[in-house]
Amino acid sequence: MTSPSAHDPAASVPPPALTFADALAAWRAGAHDEARRYCAQLIEIDPRNADALHLAGVLDIGRDRLAARALIERALALREDPHFLVNFALTCERGAESGLAIAALTRALELKPDFTHALNNLANLYDAGGERERCAALLERVVALEPDYGLAHYNLGSVLFAQGDLTRAEAELRRAVDLDPAHVSAWNNLANVLIAGNRRSEAQALLEHALTLAPDSTDVLTNLGILLRHVGCIDEARAMLERALALAPGNAPAWNNYGNIFIELGDPDEAQRAFERAIQLRPDFADAWSNYGNALKASGRIHGALEAYRRALACDAGNEGAHCNLVYATMFATEDSMAIRAEAERYAARYDTPHLAAPAPQYANVPDPARRLRIGYVSPDFRNHCQSLFTLPVFAHHDHAACEIVCYSSAQPDEITARLASMSDLWRDVRDFDDARLAQQIRDDRIDVLVDLTMHMADSRRAVFARRPAPVQVAWLAYPGTTGSPAIGWRLTDPWLDPPGVPGIDAQYTERSLRLPNAFWCYAPLEAPQDVNALPALTAGHVTFGCLNNPCKLTDATLALWSGVFAALPDARLVLMAQPGSARERLLTRLAAHGLDPARVRFVGFQARGDYLRTWAQIDIALDTFPYNGHTTSLDAFWMGVPVPTRVGRSAASRAGLSLLANLGLTELVAHDDAGYAQTVVALARDLPRLAALRASLRARMNGSPLMDAARFARNMEAAYRLMWRDWCERGESGCT
Repeated sequence: MTSPSAHDPAASVPPPALTFADALAAWRAGAHDEARRYCAQLIEIDPRNADALHLAGVLDIGRDRLAARALIERALALREDPHFLVNFALTCERGAESGLAIAALTRALELKPDFTHALNNLANLYDAGGERERCAALLERVVALEPDYGLAHYNLGSVLFAQGDLTRAEAELRRAVDLDPAHVSAWNNLANVLIAGNRRSEAQALLEHALTLAPDSTDVLTNLGILLRHVGCIDEARAMLERALALAPGNAPAWNNYGNIFIELGDPDEAQRAFERAIQLRPDFADAWSNYGNALKASGRIHGALEAYRRALACDAGNEGAHCNLVYATMFATEDSMAIRAEAERYAARYDTPHLAAPAPQYANVPDPARRLRIGYVSPDFRNHCQSLFTLPVFAHHDHAACEIVCYSSAQPDEITARLASMSDLWRDVRDFDDARLAQQIRDDRIDVLVDLTMHMADSRRAVFARRPAPVQVAWLAYPGTTGSPAIGWRLTDPWLDPPGVPGIDAQYTERSLRLPNAFWCYAPLEAPQDVNALPALTAGHVTFGCLNNPCKLTDATLALWSGVFAALPDARLVLMAQPGSARERLLTRLAAHGLDPARVRFVGFQARGDYLRTWAQIDIALDTFPYNGHTTSLDAFWMGVPVPTRVGRSAASRAGLSLLANLGLTELVAHDDAGYAQTVVALARDLPRLAALRASLRARMNGSPLMDAARFARNMEAAYRLMWRDWCERGESGCT
């Protein structure tokens, strides 16, 4: 809103006792009722007093938009003043009358080309209409004309942030808070820029400062809740978000992030309710749709999750998080590896292409095939996480004379983090590094082989790898699949996940597949060894099956696979892992549809690792999932003496059980169709002496197999890295492989 201009034509001179200057002074002092009375008196004295009509309209904008417009239109009929036009635009209804407002502001600028308030307001209209480039250009002009116009710096910074230009956005927003230290929204948006750049600790400090300025700011409370959740302060985060919702029950972002609290707490029902509320308030809220998909996935509704991710992308085609979630979740729903690859390639085409279009990087790495290699590992999960069951044994056995191990960790540190750090040559905590800074750090460290341990899983750093900071880049561990990215030259696999010589097998992946000699995994249980107990069926009088996999793996294909088992064994029982609530109820309904009486099913919730391992003591045989076989869960079952027969499919994830059983010398427990699976499981369940002997011997089999031979696995990994490195040296190219 611009200050009314004083115009003093000879025809409209009020009595000496009252002038327009009196009305203007009252308005500027905040005495709006007094200013209204003065304007009314001036207009009564002279109905053609354009300045009084205009100011009267300005005073009415906040309480009666149409009355305000009528007054300003009368003023404009008397004099076409750029200030009048700017305030007329403020009387236009947002969206429905944006064309009318744009026309008024455009005319104001024709009359006064350097009118910064008109430029700023016109920029805001273009921003609301999605025309961010036009908006940014106008705001650039505003700050050039009026460098101390704090609101324009705030608006420009906010638009640049929306365009993804974090560096310039930060500079503009810092200028805004320098000019107006009490501008809470500027502090909040500056924190958002830092959050987007992964500089969370800096952002938290800014938000805590903003909260001292405005303790009831729902935007600040919401963002602070988000940050506290990221650093593991779940109770504090929940309190912040509940306060935000108490103040503003219609705040969709607060509901969205409140739902994420319940995802962390393992309560998908409450999470779904929060996300549904966010979507109800804002139907096109892409992040809420994506998070809703995560909640559905956590409760076992994988196809509903896929639909939610697609809805998120329909709302915002550029929502990278939703697309990343869609790629990963697709593997749980299908064994069609070409469909999985296609989804991964669609993701890469959108998000990697801008980085790949840049000139090929020139590497300073010395192309000597025999020298000591610098191996870089990138992960958000160097912590108490299932990934550490595999990284710890490898790191403990790396040959540091042949390889220098550098870790880039974005994990919240814990005791496992400290153990991993002690095994590396160089440990970098990169929680506060944005993608560009992390990529540059990797270049500066002259990493020869960079290993992606996350792929499309949570908190991945896909954009770092797309920048090609190392000459050789390889995917391993997250899951056996593909990134779909031309920036990743290699993927590690094994002869069971990807049988060599099978037509079309390597075409399922965009990377070159390098098969480790035995297994994709090398496992260590982490927990102090727990004794393997006797077979429960010997005393229970029936066989107890169990599946402690994530409920998202309990697809209809999985339940159909199991149905033949339970039809043949009417006394058998089943233990499943699912949180209390609707997830269990839906599972029971679905199991009943496949012929399994709910009375035969018992549930456990998500458990601490020690309790989870002890749950295997209640189970005779583990039932595998399909099309995404058990990976870590199956290894845990084997460690606790529980065999896991498997059904092999066409995708790498559906051949994980084959890989594990082959490395244990138990391929007789492998089936290639549903009927064969039922026969295999039923035969094992009916042979209790065989089952008891298997239980007693499985841990020794594990210890003696490649699956736990960490020294051999580390040598195999290093040989693979060396082969990749030599390939790059022989190519004599600067490009990434």
